[in-house]
Amino acid sequence: MAEKYLSASILTLGRRLIRREPDLRDSKPDVVQIVVIRTILLRHAMPHTCTRPEHDGLTHQRRDHFFMFGTLMLVAVPAVLFRLLGEFGVGRFATWRVSVLHGLAVMLVFTASAHFAPSALGPVPGHHDLVAMVPSFVPLPRLAVYVTGVLELLGAAGLVKKSTRPVAGLGLAALFVLMLPANIHAALEHIPLNGEPATPLWFRIPEQVVFIGTALWAYVPTRAATADRSGGVPA
Repeated sequence: MAEKYLSASILTLGRRLIRREPDLRDSKPDVVQIVVIRTILLRHAMPHTCTRPEHDGLTHQRRDHFFMFGTLMLVAVPAVLFRLLGEFGVGRFATWRVSVLHGLAVMLVFTASAHFAPSALGPVPGHHDLVAMVPSFVPLPRLAVYVTGVLELLGAAGLVKKSTRPVAGLGLAALFVLMLPANIHAALEHIPLNGEPATPLWFRIPEQVVFIGTALWAYVPTRAATADRSGGVPA
């Protein structure tokens, strides 16, 4: 009760001091008193400042989740949109297989662009971040980043065309396997990517397995293609 009364009194005095009311103009309060009063006023007037560290922590956590799931979203969202186009009559996207493979191609365009962009592109790190990810046993890390970027673009183009899709899928699966050590190195060495911590291995390895499996899905022949080659009718 006394603390509440004291706080109210200080608030009243502080407001009068800030307004410089006539009865306080001639007084000469101590500098420390002024600082204390104004500090208390600010704490009462802006209580949200006391909770800012917690708010910043939540914002940082949401940003981590965005970067963690961002690459997967670059596949999933376009795949769903392509499949919706198929439902509206676009023959190219008549199946989930083709829609997902086109979604993977969209993701590869973004990730490949990062190999050449100096700064980050949304959830995808930039060229300097990717160079830092390259393990020490790989020679010419900058060149390796450029080469893998070109291979990703070629793989994306190959997924779009039906005749080159199986070869592109097999090549991308091999590329994803070869690139996995860089992700492991970044996580173990705590290399920041786009100013954020590297994706933890408990998420990054399964994510890479998903990409490898999706790429192999392009290599595995469909029942229709098998039937065409055998001259039969698909089951």
